[in-house]
Amino acid sequence: MKITSSPLNTPTGPVAGTRSDGVNNTNVPASGSAASGKPSVDLSSAARHLSSLENADNDVDVARVQELRDAIASGQLKIDPSRIADGLLASVRDLLK
Repeated sequence: MKITSSPLNTPTGPVAGTRSDGVNNTNVPASGSAASGKPSVDLSSAARHLSSLENADNDVDVARVQELRDAIASGQLKIDPSRIADGLLASVRDLLK
């Protein structure tokens, strides 16, 4: 199984050339336009952090994944259901806080 990320193709705001009330404003310059005529966007710190996570190449420990694959293939992987249940319960507790 290969894990990949793909950019979102859906707009998060109004489409260029229209206002939120549907009026066409293609002749109105975008606010925050740079001197070069290109629009500029200021990202919040949270958005910058999320963007850096999307571009991170080290979000999956490939060596650990291969170890798990080998253990599954050889039948050596030991499943501890109580440990899984404890982890699920801890996750639910965190979500309910």
